[in-house]
Amino acid sequence: PLLLQVCFIGRSNVGKSSLIRALFSLSPEVEVRVSKTPGHTKKMNFFKVGKYFTLVDMPGYGYRAPQDFVEMVEAYLQERRNLKRTFLLVDGVVGLQKTDYIGIEMLEEFGIPYVMVLTKIDRASKGLLLKNVLEIQEFVNEKTQGCFPQLFLVSSLEFSGVHLLRCFIAHVTGNLPVVEES
Repeated sequence: PLLLQVCFIGRSNVGKSSLIRALFSLSPEVEVRVSKTPGHTKKMNFFKVGKYFTLVDMPGYGYRAPQDFVEMVEAYLQERRNLKRTFLLVDGVVGLQKTDYIGIEMLEEFGIPYVMVLTKIDRASKGLLLKNVLEIQEFVNEKTQGCFPQLFLVSSLEFSGVHLLRCFIAHVTGNLPVVEES
């Protein structure tokens, strides 16, 4: 049977590779190269996470996106029946950018369930982070259909929020059942 897939998508320089490396630091088969140059990922990279699911690292959109980005990503999103969840990464310091709205529009149009993850939260002042969280939360509540209502705030550097996101990924892939309290 085909393994379930989760994919990570976001603007170039949003910290996608760093987050994937932090999330799967305990999985030696997920070896993601982190570059100081934005837009380093040019193709979709598939990583089998044990026998549990497949992680798909998408190239970044916006600045330094590969020429065939739209064709490659749209084809993947529309045809992949075993795609369980898409994680849309947004820079916690700058909030939603014009290019992020294009990514959101694509996911909404195709009816793809997705989750917004705010990265680099260690770099934002608490006030700025709160402002961005509230703006994004309002946008999600009022303008989206397929977005999971809970935002995930993470720092790949300090590992803040990484464990919770890891648990959520395990849950959506059927590897962490919800335990009811008695």
